[in-house]
Amino acid sequence: MNGRASLLLGAVLTLAGVITIGAGALVAPAAGNSQGTGWTGMMGANGMMGANGMMGSAWSGAASAPGPDASGFVAGTTAAPRLVRILATPVLRFSPDVVTVKAGETITFEVTTMGPAVHEFMVGPAADMAANKDGTPEITDIGMMQTKSLTYTFTGSGPFAFSCHAPGHYEAGMKGTIVVQ
Repeated sequence: MNGRASLLLGAVLTLAGVITIGAGALVAPAAGNSQGTGWTGMMGANGMMGANGMMGSAWSGAASAPGPDASGFVAGTTAAPRLVRILATPVLRFSPDVVTVKAGETITFEVTTMGPAVHEFMVGPAADMAANKDGTPEITDIGMMQTKSLTYTFTGSGPFAFSCHAPGHYEAGMKGTIVVQ
């Protein structure tokens, strides 16, 4: 086998492994086992790459600043936006998928893709998210392990939301809710 064939085989096997990990994270909850009991280690449901790990759908370390109900909360302003980190996971979910803001607050969303899929991040009125409305503030082409940011001020009555409209992602549930207090 020549070098080019070896390289191609390695790439195919790597992709197959990533797909298997993602499928495993989807299959465990579908089988009525949201914790994935029995899958252990770094690649299992509760490990770094599994459903409850850093690359799965339930990682809880994404938000970086206290929300409006937390002690020490400081509302973001245009001059000093509050930073909220969002993960785009390999199982086509955002983590966290609910963000609470104060009315009129300015937030900088820092979005990181944790898997092989390329994502986007749109934020604004919920009706615009559902319609994938042109002109809605968005970040496009967030590749694996890339981080991009978008700043948005929550004015108006809402409701507000965020979403990914890469082909099939929104339909698979890649969306989130903004709760305005």
